[in-house]
Amino acid sequence: MNFILHHKLTIIGIVAGAIGGYLYYHFVGCASGTCVITSKPLNSTLYGALMGGLLLSTFKKDIPKP
Repeated sequence: MNFILHHKLTIIGIVAGAIGGYLYYHFVGCASGTCVITSKPLNSTLYGALMGGLLLSTFKKDIPKP
């Protein structure tokens, strides 16, 4: 539970990025099927999760331990 509370921004970013990645695949996608990221829903979802997690992890503040 402590891990989840400590990394909640990163977890929120992963979930939001995964949803955004899948929505991008669904609504925009790739017409020819040759796009590496958007040709399959799994690739698009994982890429979105990675980018969302990385983006929101940059806003995490490190609390110094006494």
